[in-house]
Amino acid sequence: MIRRKVQDSVVVIGGYGAVGRTVCTVLADHVPGRVFAVGRNVKKAETFSQETGGRVWPLKLDIANPSAAAKALEGARVVVACAEPGDASFAREVLERGIHYVDVSASHAYLREVERLDALARRRGATAVLSVGLSPGLTNLLARHCIDALGDELRKLDIFVLLGLGDAHGEAAVRWTVENLDKRFEVPGVPGVVGSLGEPKRTVFPGYGARTAYRFDFADQHVLARTLGVEKVATRVCFDPAAATRLLALAKRAGVFRALRGPRGQDALVALLSRLRAGSDGFAVKVEAEGKEGDRYSCSAWGRVEGRATGWWRP
Repeated sequence: MIRRKVQDSVVVIGGYGAVGRTVCTVLADHVPGRVFAVGRNVKKAETFSQETGGRVWPLKLDIANPSAAAKALEGARVVVACAEPGDASFAREVLERGIHYVDVSASHAYLREVERLDALARRRGATAVLSVGLSPGLTNLLARHCIDALGDELRKLDIFVLLGLGDAHGEAAVRWTVENLDKRFEVPGVPGVVGSLGEPKRTVFPGYGARTAYRFDFADQHVLARTLGVEKVATRVCFDPAAATRLLALAKRAGVFRALRGPRGQDALVALLSRLRAGSDGFAVKVEAEGKEGDRYSCSAWGRVEGRATGWWRP
């Protein structure tokens, strides 16, 4: 492996993963020779680099050691995290060095930790850009569009996410989903706690028809209640084929995921779902809004290959 300095470059954590490889490829068209695909598996990084014709550079780095990892990135212009670090230690080290930070994570607890680094980022002249994935990200933009369309404050937002199991979802995304299958969490506007795969609600997705979706702990329902002042926000998920959604909801009621809480059980489920290919490779998101005067509005977006759609951007 030829080593190259990261000076004035864009470093993509998880750059050879489902989302990261799209981010790297697109960026390499605009800043050739200044994009690094970073991760613990240097062989995967090197293979991906070769696939890009050398336009993306490989780099071995383990963010489990935040201080050492960030020190190795000194001089970089931007770090794009396409793999959730677990806590905000790495983001803190990056911002401390005045490096801009972009993160596609979906966990609210983690994003709140990064938000608390605002004062540090300002002192160091760095910027952190969060909620730039599908959910949170695209869903947040659709919610903002609903507010603009209704022209008043919202009383309620229902967010729906459909994911096709025919798509090759990255291992990190699958693991995050598995870890949240049996989760209980607090949400704005609802007393007590709610559980994942509970509170079913029907909606109609363009191209997919009527589907039943279930509560899931995506960060947007927490963030939007706080930033847009919405009284009640709920994010629900379903899968294509519809039978997979029904099967997961049934497994949740039967206590299957409770029995698989340990590392071995979760690893086995991650391996199974990572190999599973069923249904389409598409995705769809929909937001239904209700204003304080009773007016209603909804909007949707859809496409194919969720990881590619998350990583792609137009300058």
